[in-house]
Amino acid sequence: MPQRILSISGLRGVIGDGLDPQYLTEFAMALGTMAEGGTVVLSRDGRSTGEMVRHAVISGLMATGCRVLDAGIATTPTCGVLVRHHNAAAGLQITASHNPIQWNGLKPFSKAGAVLNAAQGETLLSVLTNKSFKLVGWEKLGSVEVLDDAAAPHVDRVLSLVNVARIRQRRFKVVLDCNHGSGGVATPKFLQTLGCDVTVLGGTPDGCFEHVPEPLAENLTGLCDAVKRLGADVGFAQDPDADRLAIVDENGRYIGEELTLALCADFVLATRKGPFVVNGSTSRVTADIAARHGCPFFRSYVGEANVVTKMNEVGAVFGGEGNGGVIDPQVGFVRDSFASMAYVLNGLVDPQQRLSQWAGSLPQYTIVKDKLECPRERVDLACSALKAEFRDATAQEGDGLRLDWPNRWVQVRASNTEPIIRIIAEAPSSDSAKALCAQAVEIVKQSVR
Repeated sequence: MPQRILSISGLRGVIGDGLDPQYLTEFAMALGTMAEGGTVVLSRDGRSTGEMVRHAVISGLMATGCRVLDAGIATTPTCGVLVRHHNAAAGLQITASHNPIQWNGLKPFSKAGAVLNAAQGETLLSVLTNKSFKLVGWEKLGSVEVLDDAAAPHVDRVLSLVNVARIRQRRFKVVLDCNHGSGGVATPKFLQTLGCDVTVLGGTPDGCFEHVPEPLAENLTGLCDAVKRLGADVGFAQDPDADRLAIVDENGRYIGEELTLALCADFVLATRKGPFVVNGSTSRVTADIAARHGCPFFRSYVGEANVVTKMNEVGAVFGGEGNGGVIDPQVGFVRDSFASMAYVLNGLVDPQQRLSQWAGSLPQYTIVKDKLECPRERVDLACSALKAEFRDATAQEGDGLRLDWPNRWVQVRASNTEPIIRIIAEAPSSDSAKALCAQAVEIVKQSVR
């Protein structure tokens, strides 16, 4: 079977084994059909296969009469901002996020500059599956325009939300790990605009990853070492399309992706009161922070589209996912590493503190994540086995299974973007979280054999 994953969230696949030019063009024609031949913003991460994908996608968009605004190599949140900035009908980011180097994909955006909701995603899939493309004649073919300084509107929005002058006064020393992704194009300049002394690791956006691209602790030992060696105030690690951010403190300690959202929420909700939305796999420290600032707290199903849908339903002022994905409606309804960096730096200024102190002041939990290869059709078996084993827990179904106790929880669910099942557990101590996760993994293994 070809390695290709298609969902309402978009498309990912292995180049040469499921992701071929014809299918890419058809996906673009489906999006162009939905956009009714309007303006579409196009951008890509730094993967070496991106140029081939770009040509296939442009052909499909032009064939449906679309005006393509080509932002070149740019971050996923930049694509979302540009859709709104140019009043475009849609957007398309060429990326496979944290998947291995042989993968690439397409992430579509609505005219709101957000990932497609369930209804929009189903419409796109229907057009693609039925090949009900609305192609135009030679005289109405679309056009391509190259955008200069594509990141500028995105950067300007973020800078307008923080105290730039105060951040500049601190002259933060920052180590930035772009890992040869799209963050290398604009992030160093963005941090320099904030007055930071920046050391960049993997700044060339060519997709030649120096380490496994997902920004997890085991993949960021080089960043941790660099922060300690250089005496930096903070280390930032982006994934290849720079929508997610992991953080290392001044001691070279990986404080993780979960605390990215927690720290940013602690800063933002102190002055911007309102509903706060996270997904069902995000640390409960976010619920504690919402309570600390007197803000209503909501959980959605896992997935950026689900978080954004819930944010719109409740009128959220802030949201995100525990994978390092901060979503601020004042910038755009897209996970955004630029906003994350700005809020963390501003939070270190007012009041002046070290990152380790701030992180240490938050409620302390340990979250442990594991994953197993598993066909989607066997996930229900895993959920049933866990529910039967942990009868004393409160069960929440609908997005896999989440089991809650007063001081801990565990969740099992199928990934939306990879052929795997994810198991996540959280508890007050590292030992109890690891034990709960390990126990759940063994139950899942036995049930899906």
